[in-house]
Amino acid sequence: MTQSGRPRQVPQLTLVGRTASTDESLVRAYLDGDREAFGLLVHRHERLVLALVRRYARTAEEAADLVQQSFLRAFAAAGRVFPRMRLGEPGAFRAWLLRLAVNVGKNHARDGRRWRLEPVDSMDLPAESTGVMERLEAEQQKRMVRAALEGLSRRQREVFALRVDGELPFAEVARVLDITENNAKVHFHHAVRRLRERLGGEGER
Repeated sequence: MTQSGRPRQVPQLTLVGRTASTDESLVRAYLDGDREAFGLLVHRHERLVLALVRRYARTAEEAADLVQQSFLRAFAAAGRVFPRMRLGEPGAFRAWLLRLAVNVGKNHARDGRRWRLEPVDSMDLPAESTGVMERLEAEQQKRMVRAALEGLSRRQREVFALRVDGELPFAEVARVLDITENNAKVHFHHAVRRLRERLGGEGER
């Protein structure tokens, strides 16, 4: 308390420092017993994980469930995986997390045959005020896109999702999938070409 009787305001230096921490430093903190560090990792990457798994979901709720499954699996494996993680390599945690999220999505799609292309915020039908023809055309477009994506190979779908939804550079796509960067570019090129052919020559989305 100051001489004027007002409570002393404590600068939020710790919070700022934790927010600016690297993934690897947060992993080290978690290994040292700081459970809050894992929550910060979740907060930092949850939107990216959602961007990846949403293509495997039918609804926004289903996509959110896949995000939760991804982080629950990550938390369950943290004690076993984190000690072996190469923390000297930037991006080691993110590559591992995204690989895990892709696997969660693939398992979900394989079990339920639910691979979807449309983003979460466009899964619902158009608003009630939209005309019947517009609704039918929107649903037809969704079916065409889903069919086109299902025509891709498993690796092409993975590369396409990481590159387009995750907005990752090819080098990181390659790291997540444990393939070469050139291989990632080739799969993406073929994926885009096949989607254009199936969708009547539309441009990249």
